[in-house]
Formats: sequence, structure tokens, C-alpha cells
Amino acid sequence: MTDYVRRILDARVYDVAVQTPLDRMTRLSHRLGCTALLKREDLQPIFSFKIRGAYNRIARLTPQAREAGVICASAGNHAQGVALSAQRLGLTATVVMPVTTPQIKIDAVRHWGGKVVLQGDTFDEAYEYARRLEREQGLTFIHPYDDVDVIAGQGTVGMEILHQYPDPIEAIFVPIGGGGLAAGIASYVKFLRPETKVIGVEPVDAASMKAALETGQRVVLDRVGLFADGVAVRQAGAETYRLCKDLLDGVLVANTDEICAAVKDIFEDIRVIAEPAGALSLAGLKAYAAQHSTRNGTLVAVNSGANMNFDRLRHVAERAEVGEAREILLGVTIPERQGSYREFIHTLGNRIISEFNYRYAAGAEAHVFVGLKLRDANSEKADVIEQLRKLGYGVLDISANETAKLHVRYMVGGRAAALRDEVILRCEFPERPGALLRFLDGVGSAWNITLFHYRNHGADYGRVLVGLQVPANDRQRFIERMGQLGYPYEEETDNPAYRMFLTS
Repeated sequence: MTDYVRRILDARVYDVAVQTPLDRMTRLSHRLGCTALLKREDLQPIFSFKIRGAYNRIARLTPQAREAGVICASAGNHAQGVALSAQRLGLTATVVMPVTTPQIKIDAVRHWGGKVVLQGDTFDEAYEYARRLEREQGLTFIHPYDDVDVIAGQGTVGMEILHQYPDPIEAIFVPIGGGGLAAGIASYVKFLRPETKVIGVEPVDAASMKAALETGQRVVLDRVGLFADGVAVRQAGAETYRLCKDLLDGVLVANTDEICAAVKDIFEDIRVIAEPAGALSLAGLKAYAAQHSTRNGTLVAVNSGANMNFDRLRHVAERAEVGEAREILLGVTIPERQGSYREFIHTLGNRIISEFNYRYAAGAEAHVFVGLKLRDANSEKADVIEQLRKLGYGVLDISANETAKLHVRYMVGGRAAALRDEVILRCEFPERPGALLRFLDGVGSAWNITLFHYRNHGADYGRVLVGLQVPANDRQRFIERMGQLGYPYEEETDNPAYRMFLTS
């Protein structure tokens, strides 16, 4: 630890990085009953902390290495950090990015003078190609997190926090992808203030560090969720894991709704839009505050970045209300008869209806997809459901149903009568020109497509809900075909929201 403290104190970051403010989140502090502070790494020149580690690494290269140039693989903030650092130091920088990278990120790297090479559909493919170019061209590879100089550069965030806030800090919450920021901050903070907790926060669908700490060794996740793309890492770094297993006080996880709620909290307090990975640590801070009613100090979250695609804001807005426990989503069964629709609305009374999807269906029953805004869904949810059930309504709570929130809510009323052998899959595929066609070509024409919903969320990956008629005796061939296609998928045939709203 002492060696890292020395490296952090000696880090060369301020030639290009700035000391960012530590802002009080007034509204959130009042709501949580504690002092909550936000470290504003979104105010760096590239709107992310990544500039610190990248510059510290590149600035320490030998003259010969500088002459040859540097290379990295990244689809996000590290790419911009490497490009800007190389530009300031007069080096050439090659950045290998997946073909699926949104144009806004490609343009940002080019703006800072980086040479962009597009290769592969995934980060892993881009990474392998970058390492090949490194060997062939004699370049220096700048790792995004698993490097001592990168870790030391990121550790200056912890140094600044302690300088800026000399009073007791109960816990500092840090987003974790590969672990460079967490390892750097923990190395410095635990040396100077061992009583201060340093807690990592990961997305629930990309918790590689948490898995490593629980199993006692680094693991490779089969797949990772892509919403918080800045921390979507399948395996924690070797050096970062070594440091984190000794220095972290724990790792929390947050789901998409909780991250979206944290994005909204940051906006409401300081009028800044954080990227999902940037708001991740605040989601962890809120979860910790809810779990620890007795606290003895200030809580600090690191807003690691603000490189948000504008198209993604609609998705964030849709999910934030559920994430902050101010909205519930219900599937309600009502009698299919004249006047029942009006009776149901009367039952809801003066509650604010945020969403209401209904379509007439033949038969004795109809199903309504309804969203209700509440003062506190955790305390009111049970009361609402109990009230409706006492009045004879069938109620299904779908607030946590990912398929319902991503797809079903837009498809209510789309029933198909007498449809047999339908299999429902929720898939992800790289968002690139022709990707949707490749998906359909990959599935082939052997099975009839019975349902299809696709919605672009401004991310690197598209999300599809697809239904196909697959007879039971052909199921194995179908599974093999999906495996050959190579796109991550989950079967949702038994999903209760699909059963309620999309089957006859």
C-alpha cells in the first residue's frame, strides 16, 4: 500500500486533468438524513476520470516508446483519455474500437487527435486486434485499468477527496468496471484514514469484482449487461483484484432502475446528466443509506463521468420512477363488460396514473397494464395491491419484470388467437448497420416469426423480443441455431407479463 501512496503523490495528472469539486447534494442529503457529497469527475476535459490514469501512464514512457506511439482498445472514456494525453505530449495514438461504437464516441476520439480503427463487434474482439497491432508495430498498449501507473493516476481522486473534506467520512462509494479507480482510491484512503470505508459498486448484471471477491479468485462472467457500458467488464484486472480484495470494505450491486434513479437524483440536485456508470456509485450510496439507519459520518459518491448519448435519456426517464420507488407497474385483470373500465379508474381514486395500456379482448376478462405514481412505492405498494384484490381484481406486480418494461408495455393488445408452439426470446445484438437483418438471417426461415419488438435505446446494443413457432420435436435444432448465431438471449416463454398481455 505504501508504494501506491508514493506513486499517487507523485502522479503526473495535473498537466491535463483538473481538481474537481466535491459538491453537497442538498436535496438528497435531506431525503436520506445525512450529508451526501458528489465528487465531480464529470468536469474533467473529457468528462471522465479516465484522463488521470491515461496521462500518468503515457507521461512516464521512455523517449523511444513515445517515438513509436501508443495504442488502446476502448469504446468509451479511456479512448478519449488516451487520445487527449497523446495529443498533449506530442505522441501518436491509435484507438481500436468495436464497429458497434456510436458515432458520437468515434467523433470524440478523433477530436482529440486519435486515429480510430474499427474492428469487431465486441470489446474483446477490439482488444485482441489492438494487442496484435501492438506487437506488429512496436506500440505501447495503454491498459484501461490493470496497470500500476493507471491505478496511481486514478488514485489522485481519493487524495483530492481527503484534502477537500477533512471532517470524518463514513464511506466512499466507487464504481467498478475493471477496478482501477477503486484500487487507486482505496490504496490512498485506507493508508491515511483506515476507519473510512471504501465500497465498490457494480451493476447487478456485470459484477465481476464481486464475483471474484466471493470466490477468492478472478472469474470470467459468461456475459455482462450493457446499460452501464462504462463498467461492463467480464473480468476484474489481476492487479486491481489483488488490491481490492485487501482494501475494499465490500461491493454493492445496483440494477438498471436504481441507476436511472441515481441519474435523476444527480440532475435534480446539480443539473448535470451523468452517464449510467457515472451514477452507479450514487445508487450504491443510496442503498447503503437505506440499509444503515445509524450513520456516523458523511457519505461520498464518485460521479465518474458524463458521456451520455442523448438518445438514452428517454430510457433513463422511463426507468427512474420505478428505480426511486415512486412508481409501480401492475398487470390488472378486469371484467370485459360495459362500464368495468370506468369502475377500475374510480377504484384508483386520486392516485396519479403514469401509464395505462388497454385494448378490448374477446372473452370474459381483459388485462390492463397500469403505472401508478406513489409517494413511496415500498410502503404503498402492498396497500394498493391488497385494495384491488379485495375488490376482486387479479393483480400481477411487474415493477421488476425486465421484459415487461423493455417490450410488453409497448405491445399491449397484440394477441394472436390459436397460436401454437410459440417460443419467446429476449435477445441482444450489436447495434450496427445491417445488424437487425443479420439477426433475422441468422434465425433463418425454418420457423415462423410470430412476434417482434425492437426499440433503439441509443446504446451500443439493440434489444429485441422475438416470438417463433418451434414445435417441440424441433426444439433442439432451434437451440443449436441460436447458439451458432452467437447473440446473448433469455427465454421468456413463461414470463408472466407475456402470458398476461400477449397470449390468447
